[in-house]
Amino acid sequence: MDHHDHVELLRDGVIGAGATWADLGSGTGAFTLALAELLGPGGTIVSVDRDAGALLDQARAMADRYPEVTLHQQVADFTGELRLPPLDGVVMANSLHFVRDKLPVLRAIRERIRDGGRFVLVEYDADAGNRWVPHPVSAQRWLSLASQAGLSDTRIIGRVPSRFLDSIYAAVSLRTSARPPSRAAVDASQAGVVTPEPPDRAGQDPSEGQSASGAGPLTAERWARGGSPVVAPA
Repeated sequence: MDHHDHVELLRDGVIGAGATWADLGSGTGAFTLALAELLGPGGTIVSVDRDAGALLDQARAMADRYPEVTLHQQVADFTGELRLPPLDGVVMANSLHFVRDKLPVLRAIRERIRDGGRFVLVEYDADAGNRWVPHPVSAQRWLSLASQAGLSDTRIIGRVPSRFLDSIYAAVSLRTSARPPSRAAVDASQAGVVTPEPPDRAGQDPSEGQSASGAGPLTAERWARGGSPVVAPA
């Protein structure tokens, strides 16, 4: 794949969805650059990866090619606690396949997306992986997994061939205010047992998420005041 492919895989999921996005498991930034092209000047990307060296390469490329897009970087594991603003969307491009137990991670990420925001997944269309792609999720299985995670209106928006695992697809889902079913309810449903869900906690807006300290919702204003760890180009 080249940059054009990356842009086209994301295009229908990103255009018109707002200007503040996160790229989780972003690596050296192939899809971060594609996201920056689609957001354009005034866009903001929070880029998260465990590899500080990869983020440095990414920051240099972003500064060179998309200087009018604001880039915040965090050296972190996206399966853990992250400091994120309220997001208009999230991209996970060839990163979810490193996670074995995907549902808890997806539900935590969903909580950081504004109501009506988007989740864009780019993944290998396979359920059996290999040492480099250990836990892929096929497009068919993603339709079910996305629903269990509290994401709706999932649809496939792009596909390119792959020399490793047949093809790579892109899918977009919406984050709605409806609370996702509990893990116990999902397991019971798959076993053919119906279990009641507990009521929602009154007065809580899950779209705002929690700060790293747990001291209440991390609003856009608190994010702007508090900033974020940034890896700047050398």
